[in-house]
Parts: sequence; C-alpha cells; structure tokens
Amino acid sequence: MFDYQKSNRFFAQAPGETEEFCEEELAELGATETQKVYRGVYFNADKETLYKINYTSRLISRVLAPLINYPCYGTNDLMKIAKKVAWEEIFSIDQTFAITSAVTNSKITNSLYAAQCLKDGIADYFRAKFGKRPSVNVSNPDVRFHLFIEKGKAIVSLDTSGESLHKRGYRLKAGEAPMQESLAAAIIRISTWNGETPLWDCMCGSGTILCEALMHYCRIPAQKLRENFGLFYLPDFDKSIWQKVKEQFDLLMRPLPKGLIIGSDKSQRAIEVAKENLSRLPFGDAVEINCHPFQHVDKFEDGTIITNPPYGIRLSNTEEVKILFKELGDFLKTSCNGTSAFIYSGDPALRKSIGLRTSRRIPLVNGKLKGVLFQIDSYKGSKKSKYNSES
Repeated sequence: MFDYQKSNRFFAQAPGETEEFCEEELAELGATETQKVYRGVYFNADKETLYKINYTSRLISRVLAPLINYPCYGTNDLMKIAKKVAWEEIFSIDQTFAITSAVTNSKITNSLYAAQCLKDGIADYFRAKFGKRPSVNVSNPDVRFHLFIEKGKAIVSLDTSGESLHKRGYRLKAGEAPMQESLAAAIIRISTWNGETPLWDCMCGSGTILCEALMHYCRIPAQKLRENFGLFYLPDFDKSIWQKVKEQFDLLMRPLPKGLIIGSDKSQRAIEVAKENLSRLPFGDAVEINCHPFQHVDKFEDGTIITNPPYGIRLSNTEEVKILFKELGDFLKTSCNGTSAFIYSGDPALRKSIGLRTSRRIPLVNGKLKGVLFQIDSYKGSKKSKYNSES
C-alpha cells in the first residue's frame, strides 16, 4: 500500500506568490485539512476530489501523490528506495517515465544527480524482475515521478497531473514574454470579475488573459483539452469516478454573451495568434477582438480592464515603456469612468509612470519573473451591470 492510500494526503505545487489563492481554490473544490507552505499546499482528498482538482483547478501547477518516504543520507539510500517500490503496479516496461527532483538541506546537493540515481534504481528493479527496463522520456513520458529530499528524508511521489496544469492546450503559439496561464487565471480571480461588467484586455498579445476569462465565465474546466493525466497510472485509479467528474463539470459549461469579453492590440500578428488560440476553446468565437491601440478608443466605462502591457522584455526602449504606461494612466483617468483596471507589470517601478493612485499592489510571479499586479479604480457613482452572471 502506498503512502497516499494510507493517508489520502497530497501536495499541490503552487506558482510563486499564489499559495494563498491556491489554498482557497483547493478548499472550494473539496480539499480538507489544507496546509499552506512555500510553493505549495498539503491537503486531504478522496478520489473524486483528487480527480476534480486535476480537471478543474485553474491555479495550481500539479498534484503529487506520495508513494514512499524513506531515510536518505546518500545515493545508496536512493537505490534502496527504488527496490522498495512495486513499480510494476504503476507502469510497465513498455511505457516511458521521467523523474523531476528537488533537494534542500541535504548531503545530496545536486538534484539532477539525485534523479539520475533514482532512475538507475528503477531501471535495475525492472531489469532484475523482468529482464529488461522501461525507457526514459524527459519531454513527454507516460508517467512522471517526483523526488524530494530534505533533512535526511526522501519522498517519492507520482505526479497525478502528468504535465504541468498551467498548460491548458489552447496556446500553441505565443508572443514575446507571454503570461503564464495560471497567472492570468489568478489575476482574474483576484479581480473578482464574474461577468457583471464587460472585461477588456487592451493589450491582449496572444490572448492568454482573454482565454482564461472565457474559461472562467463559461465554466470550461481548465483541462478540458487535455487527454492524458498522471492519475490514470495510480494503482487504484477508478475510471467510473473519473468519467462522473468529467461529465459533471462539462455539463456546467455555458455560452459567452457577445461583447462581454473584448481584446485589442496594435499588432495584427498578435490578434491573429489570439484568435487562433481562442478558436481551440468552446465559445471562443464570441470573444470580440480588434486591431487598434487603446489610445484610439474613445472611452471604456463601467467595466473591468485586465492587461499585461509590454514592460521591457517586449520593448527594449525604457523611455518607450514609460511613455506607454503614462498614456495608459491618462486613458484610465479620462476615459474609464466606473472601471477597475488590473495591470500586471514585470517592473514594479513602472507604477510611477502610470501617475494614478493604486488601491492594491499584489506581488505575483510570471514563470521566473517577479512582477506586481496594480489595481486602479476609476469609480464615480454606482457601477452598472449589463450582464447577469447567473444567466
């Protein structure tokens, strides 16, 4: 019996600075006894909840199911661990595997070497038992394992997600310095946008924010386009429960009203990529996309703006970036009455160029880039509601 089967306890990896939001989402999806830690959340879940989290979570990166924990003070211990796991209960010699690893406060200091040792141990296990070994496929394996070593203890887990959950499957093309899908979803969550006001990304690039807003409003499961999950390789995987979960959430999807989600960009190439990405999602053709700079728009009132402007990676000229942010600030001040704007920047100093008071500043990480989300409210009087979020 593997560790996760005894405890029903799992670990969700969280993108940087989103641990709190990930914990909230996991609880909403039915996880219990959540414990937030650096870059992740421990939680308890039954099979149905585990499947639900993998299929619908918009924020977490992956879910690990612990198989075994064992004292580990050197590479010889990793070989011992490999001999204690009935690997054939998880995958066969005809399937491929890969190992990711992390080490901290350990006599083993090289994570790549640790993964290599465990890989060799698994290969030796299969060779001794079946006379041949399974192959390694780093880029697209059938099953992924994760090795974590800390303070003389090693935990080997099966990655129930398989590939990182931020990969939704709609973005086959991206622009320069694209926003990660899970970050876009986190920003939409932070904004509390629920379809009561139009949402506009005025510098939409390849359309990641638009796609995540579409999936959020239309209740499209985050992994609707994914066909393979690591949880299929759990020895106690229950296909009937999996099908039940998929059907339950697929039935909740609803269409997108015309004009509710709007995108624009001055680059025709970016618009073409955004349309292509949206075309892979249900109701993607209902997103309104235009090719023009936001400076050419007369006004956008009583709405929500969520955008990720170029901030130095996509624009090499620093003064050009400052001018762009100043023009955005001027536009928000003069043309966006009744609107809340959520602006993500990889350079926190650019806030000064906007020239407006921010109501919130939230640090968030885009891949390896540390940035900040600024909220700017331009409300005068009461907000108007054009759409009913329950429709």
